[in-house]
Amino acid sequence: MPDLKGKVAIVTGASRGVGKGIAWGLSEAGATVYITGRTVVEGTHWLPGNLHQAAKEANELAGTCIAVQCDHTDDKQVAALFEQVMREQGRIDVLVNNVWGGYEIFGETNGGETWFAPFWQQPIEMWDKMFSAGVRAHYTASQHAARVMIEQKNGLIVNISYWAGQKFMNNVSYGVAKTATDRMARDMAHNLQPHNVAAVCLYPGLVRTESVMGAAQFFDLSNSESPQFAGRAVAHLAADPDIMTKTGQVLVIAQLALDYGFTDIDGKQPTPLTLETA
Repeated sequence: MPDLKGKVAIVTGASRGVGKGIAWGLSEAGATVYITGRTVVEGTHWLPGNLHQAAKEANELAGTCIAVQCDHTDDKQVAALFEQVMREQGRIDVLVNNVWGGYEIFGETNGGETWFAPFWQQPIEMWDKMFSAGVRAHYTASQHAARVMIEQKNGLIVNISYWAGQKFMNNVSYGVAKTATDRMARDMAHNLQPHNVAAVCLYPGLVRTESVMGAAQFFDLSNSESPQFAGRAVAHLAADPDIMTKTGQVLVIAQLALDYGFTDIDGKQPTPLTLETA
């Protein structure tokens, strides 16, 4: 694993799933990691897991993980988060924009049917949540991080995205939002490059999140990835002295594993998905 001791990271939306796995991967590498989320009491979300439990588990690894309750649709809470990190650490080396809205539909009656319904049959709230708690949340957090990183003359901003940004995957709102997320990283990279700050998008494969494992009978998990696999990818990117050669790009996590020479936590080497196989 790369050595990220002395580095400070923020991972948004890390109560569970990919976000929690990224926090684990960065902690494993020795970073100080701030994680955000809204769920602080077990049972208040349709999926298991909460922010403080995620931090406790990450702290059992090599780094330090600090939980900060934050609703990323509230600009004042987001500003307070970054103020806290700077007050306590004085720097920000990595921002991982993972928080996302719209998935709440799966916790509702007939949520799966609603997700796969044609766009004219879907509630407009799904679109609104994906853009307020997803795209806009990424943009807002990136603004705060960029101001710090530009002063430092280094840093990495990572947007967690997916293949829906490049191909139709049964939900119009999701596809449009992920396309915007990809474009955001690409365009931010143009502004940030003169300041030695990188911005990229990361595509995971099929990740064994709480949601996926709750419906495991419907998935072929033979080429799946642990949530921490994504964290190992971010850790290697953060430690890469040539990271600026990747800025503005969409990067596939399983391909990064091959390029950097790391495996998943079970020792397996997932096969990278492509546009054709995703």
